[in-house]
Amino acid sequence: MFISPACEADLDEVVVLVNSAYRGKSEGWTTEDDYIGGQRTDGMILRADLTANPNAVLLLLRDEAGGPILGTVWLEPAGDAAWYLGMFTVRPDLQARQLGRGFLERAEVYVRERGARRMRMTVVNVRDTLIAWYQRRGYALTGETQPFPYGDARFGEPKRDDLFFVVMEKAL
Repeated sequence: MFISPACEADLDEVVVLVNSAYRGKSEGWTTEDDYIGGQRTDGMILRADLTANPNAVLLLLRDEAGGPILGTVWLEPAGDAAWYLGMFTVRPDLQARQLGRGFLERAEVYVRERGARRMRMTVVNVRDTLIAWYQRRGYALTGETQPFPYGDARFGEPKRDDLFFVVMEKAL
């Protein structure tokens, strides 16, 4: 497992992977395609997010240096010794290799080494299987919710009108 920060040359490959994992047609158990269509991200959004958040890092998972990207995770300081985890992705055709477990653990180590005591994330409320996966890894629902960005096509096209985000957190 080789993990490194993304560079400009990686971003187009990242966009393809992230859109495949989140919005792919039955490519993996993590797809959102049944309730959100369109893109999850694009190169322009990703570049703008990286520029706007200079303390954030987009880590990439590969089998070896220079190899194809197998996973992504966005990590960003969120204040009060917490970090935000987002865009956690493992290539859908490789999810049976259990890469996600090890990659998530490495992301937690990465932020802990930078002073984090908690990791926070948001998950679409209807993603019961994914929420349960995170719970098995020590994340708990906080009771907090955040609205889904209806009307903002940059983040997809919702197919339902009852979507929102649940906030999950883990003490590190």
